Amino acid sequence: MAQLLRVQNFSVSQDGVGAGENQSFERPFGDGVEPWDLMSWAGATASWPNRTDPGGSRGLDDYFTRDFTHNIGAEIMGRNKFGHQRGPWTDHEWQGWWGDEPPFHSPVFVLTHHLRPSFTLSDTTFHFIDATPAEAAEQAKAAAGGKDVRIGGGVSTVREFLDADLIDTMHVAVAPITIGSGLRLWESSDDLADRFHIEKIPSPSGVTHHLFWRK
Repeated sequence: MAQLLRVQNFSVSQDGVGAGENQSFERPFGDGVEPWDLMSWAGATASWPNRTDPGGSRGLDDYFTRDFTHNIGAEIMGRNKFGHQRGPWTDHEWQGWWGDEPPFHSPVFVLTHHLRPSFTLSDTTFHFIDATPAEAAEQAKAAAGGKDVRIGGGVSTVREFLDADLIDTMHVAVAPITIGSGLRLWESSDDLADRFHIEKIPSPSGVTHHLFWRK
């Protein structure tokens, strides 16, 4: 079975914005974007991995939350998803937003022009590579043990892989909010209709799940 490059559980606003400008340590998603406004649909589910209290919703949102790790053997992310630093690394003690137990459970390839040594937290190893999307995909597939590779974001990284025509399937959750400015995944999901079949499935939570697969 062929390995796929997948975008999974990527959240944007109704106007296609997935992150704001001026990302910082205090504002990981940048100005004007609250992560919970985009991701509350997943956080409300029974399968949300950070849930500390019983309960949570079932149904469609819960299915996609559970599917996040299904058959994923590696992830590719941009440097802005990994952390807030820019330019040459000045603090190797910084090891990402996720603490000692990152949610990836697989090799992660971080795209950056400024390399640093790989390191491991729990069952996740972060590798820092200066590579084109095609080169990164090749490395990640080799590390994925025959499983799929998730293109984890942020917005610019997903766009780069779309522009390189490397993504096989994509799941984007469109939250019922408008942000207005920031990093935009698309003007309309229909912009991708020349390359992908598209289905749009509304959820009781208010989000609409957009599913894409290659024609």
